[in-house]
Amino acid sequence: MKRFKKIYIEITNVCNLTCTFCPKTQRIPEFMDIDTFNLILDEIKPFTDYIYLHVKGEPLLHPNLSTFLDLAFLKGFKVNITTNGTLINKAKNQIIDKKAIRQINISLHSLSGNIFIHSEEYLNNLLAFTKEISAKGVYISLRLWNLSMDNNLNLLNERNNSILRIIEKELNLPFKIEEKVTATGSIKLAENIYLNQDHEFQWPDLDVNELGEVGFCYGLRTHLGILCDGTVIPCCLDGEGVINLGNIKDTSFKEIIDSKRAVNIYNGFSQRIAVEELCRKCGYRTKMDLSKVKQ
Repeated sequence: MKRFKKIYIEITNVCNLTCTFCPKTQRIPEFMDIDTFNLILDEIKPFTDYIYLHVKGEPLLHPNLSTFLDLAFLKGFKVNITTNGTLINKAKNQIIDKKAIRQINISLHSLSGNIFIHSEEYLNNLLAFTKEISAKGVYISLRLWNLSMDNNLNLLNERNNSILRIIEKELNLPFKIEEKVTATGSIKLAENIYLNQDHEFQWPDLDVNELGEVGFCYGLRTHLGILCDGTVIPCCLDGEGVINLGNIKDTSFKEIIDSKRAVNIYNGFSQRIAVEELCRKCGYRTKMDLSKVKQ
């Protein structure tokens, strides 16, 4: 039976921020109900052990997050949460002792375009939480884009430089972070705490020009996504559900991933061909080094 490294579950498409890098969804604002989440877990259980609460939206907004995490634990799933971190203090009691949580990814680049966020207060709250929950064995990934400028690793823009100084101070680091910076990748800051950086990318959009059909994607190979209304999508970047493979509330998960459309996408990328229009307009796909990709 086909197994996935992870499956993304979007428990809400509602977000409390307006970030420059993340286009607002055009879908109806929605919070997944407990019955749907429970159904999804039962349907995907034979196919993965890892779920990521992420596509669009801010998962810490969900009023039933604690119940979702309890259900995930009871059914044997490990959970990764991706959050902008602004609601950490409000949501702390829902997540701090949840055994299902494996990792929390915090998008520090959410500071961009949200001028109402007081950077130092925001970071101090996050880092206090980070120290507390990482001591319980949960991995923390602090995510930051464009840490380097003009490909010169010694030149940090003013905003990122300020963020790094606060991190160094609050975690009492014996080194400067930029001393360990590479163009992309992960830096271990402390036990279970990492800084991950990458270059900013554009979400795929049907209204932009095609980038060519040659390429590769791990969508439907190592991962896929399920939107808050139950729509199954081939990867976490199809934030509008353009490539609708079926709805898990109407069709079994196995039937959906064995469907003609899903198989065509999978076989296309096996031949290094993007068969879907949205895939041909995905900038993230072009980052793949085809010579290093394994089928």
